[in-house]
Amino acid sequence: MRQTTVAGQFYPLNTKNLKKELGRCFKEVAISERQLLGAVVPHAGYTYSGEVAAHAYALLPKADTYVLFGPNHTGYGTPVALSQDMWSTPLGVIETDRDIGKLLAGTIIDFDELAHHFEHSIEVQIPFLQHRFGSDFRILPICMGLQDEETAVEVGKEVARAARESGKKVVFIASSDFTHYQPASVARENDHYLIEAILRMDIPGFYRRREERNISACGFGPIAAMLSATIEFGAKHASLIKYATSGDVTGDMSGVVGYAAITVE
Repeated sequence: MRQTTVAGQFYPLNTKNLKKELGRCFKEVAISERQLLGAVVPHAGYTYSGEVAAHAYALLPKADTYVLFGPNHTGYGTPVALSQDMWSTPLGVIETDRDIGKLLAGTIIDFDELAHHFEHSIEVQIPFLQHRFGSDFRILPICMGLQDEETAVEVGKEVARAARESGKKVVFIASSDFTHYQPASVARENDHYLIEAILRMDIPGFYRRREERNISACGFGPIAAMLSATIEFGAKHASLIKYATSGDVTGDMSGVVGYAAITVE
């Protein structure tokens, strides 16, 4: 069982308080399910990025399995790590999709729990899915310490192949914040420059723009893996649903983190 690591820090540990906080995040967001293939969502504390994340989760369709690509902030574990443990949150226990997991055996993706043990980028997404869909779904958590373009594209293609072979309805979610600790004006300009490439579903252009301006989006590999997977499923269009920074919450615009909700269909 993968126990919570950041409950009580990034989101409330108490079940009642967590439900209340999720209700706040979705308060101004209309649930309007669309036949999406993928999304980009932030992974900061709910106080800062929860409302942005809710804008994407409000549009997600019901699926059998949600593939969660997240960056590895801790350095633990293998370079591309798949968890097959059950995951616990204050809202209950969610099973991983072992059927799709088995179809990934022998690929670039390793079976490794250590990479997930202290990592928050995937954990913080699960209560949003539970808020929307209860417990009637599975997850496929993939933690990426190796995020270069070649690796990310291969990860996306392998997961898409396994998902297709399983015959299940799958949605691919990339967990990433954007610019870290820059003035709000700089963060917004750089982030929208980078997001333009995502909206064009241009993976090489996405990497080129990130490197060109040294944009500190922590989950660039997961974003590229999600794009790669959804392209394999015929995705043609991406939309920016919501962009904000931590400064919009704190009022301090001197050093912000950027957050985006992006959908792919």
